[in-house]
Amino acid sequence: MPYFSYHARNARGELLQGVLEGADSSAVATYLLNIGATPVFIELSSRGSQGSEVSFTDRLLLPKVNTTDVQLFSRQMHTLLKAGVPIMRCLKGLEESAVNKSFAKILRDLRESLDAGRDLSTAMRSHPKVFSAYYCSIVQVGEMTGRLAEIFPRLYEFLEFDMKMRQQIKSALRYPKFVVSAMLGAILVINLLVIPQFAKIFAKAHTELPPLTKLLIGSSNFTQANWPYLLALMVAAGFGIYRLRQTKEGAYWWDKTVLKMPIAGSLAMKGIMARFARSYALAYKSGVPVGPTLSVVARTVDNAYIAAAVEQMRDGVERGESLIRTASTTGVFTPVVLQMLSVGEESGELDTLMDEIAGMYEQEVQWELSTLSGRIEPLLMMAMGVLVLLLALGVFLPVWDLSQVSLKPKP
Repeated sequence: MPYFSYHARNARGELLQGVLEGADSSAVATYLLNIGATPVFIELSSRGSQGSEVSFTDRLLLPKVNTTDVQLFSRQMHTLLKAGVPIMRCLKGLEESAVNKSFAKILRDLRESLDAGRDLSTAMRSHPKVFSAYYCSIVQVGEMTGRLAEIFPRLYEFLEFDMKMRQQIKSALRYPKFVVSAMLGAILVINLLVIPQFAKIFAKAHTELPPLTKLLIGSSNFTQANWPYLLALMVAAGFGIYRLRQTKEGAYWWDKTVLKMPIAGSLAMKGIMARFARSYALAYKSGVPVGPTLSVVARTVDNAYIAAAVEQMRDGVERGESLIRTASTTGVFTPVVLQMLSVGEESGELDTLMDEIAGMYEQEVQWELSTLSGRIEPLLMMAMGVLVLLLALGVFLPVWDLSQVSLKPKP
């Protein structure tokens, strides 16, 4: 259906304006009259609920929306809704006071979507780069239960934890990234510049070279002759992995593979379990039935493999099976989570126990992040040692042999 821009006056004579979806202008006028507003004019709009699209110039000049903006929005929404301010007035006031102009445009788009009869969570889903799937799903829980004001402080806490975790990951990986980049750069320089010079010396000496030296020279020659194809292959592989992760089957395989990685897998699993427990406790406290709760949780874990397991749990619960039985069948949950699910289901305090599980795993994630750099460094040092050993054996031993031959007294 088309969209119509309108200006109207409410019972107090205040001007209302926005965009509504309707079959025609008469349908929009009827809707406005039904809500107590008198239409001033209505015209066909070339933009819909996402009409506040940002031009290319604005995308370059306007600041990006960051996590801090969404955190501040969550805190302010809680305060305003708790004070009894209607949601439309909340969004209008926050739009006018927003420091970030890009975020102000998004808030205006949310108001226009609500004017068109959409839910807040649905409007937020049209901005996936700003509001994550977890954020939108939890807002949907608040709308379903009528506890929207209680949802936003929990979202603020989640965003704060998520931002702190990302900062810790960046800090922990800064040194390993530098070392790996230096190693790759050294390998590239040695392959393209150093080994070819030694190869010329060895060729003039007409001596039998060790197998490792031949391997290094062959690798250097291959890299020099085919580096454009190797570069294209790397770019194609990166793009292929990206496209694979966009598909349902590819995302499932990739997320399952990540959980099996030596160090990253354990860290990712604990973060997912913390998110699962926190979102389940939040939905359970809000009074959402188990089936819809698991549907929401499946969208919040941010892992296709675990999400499929949660959806399997939902299907089992809807067939009448117990929560702990379906969770055990999936084979993805840790023994601690299974134990807490069992005790919580029997005692009726599932939300409390899930909150405790979330807190425990969040602390473990923070501890692992603080020690991540220390655990990666030995692996990097070992890799650098192997690299130096290969170069020493492959390049310098033949040089040593040549020097010994030159120093040997002639008969």
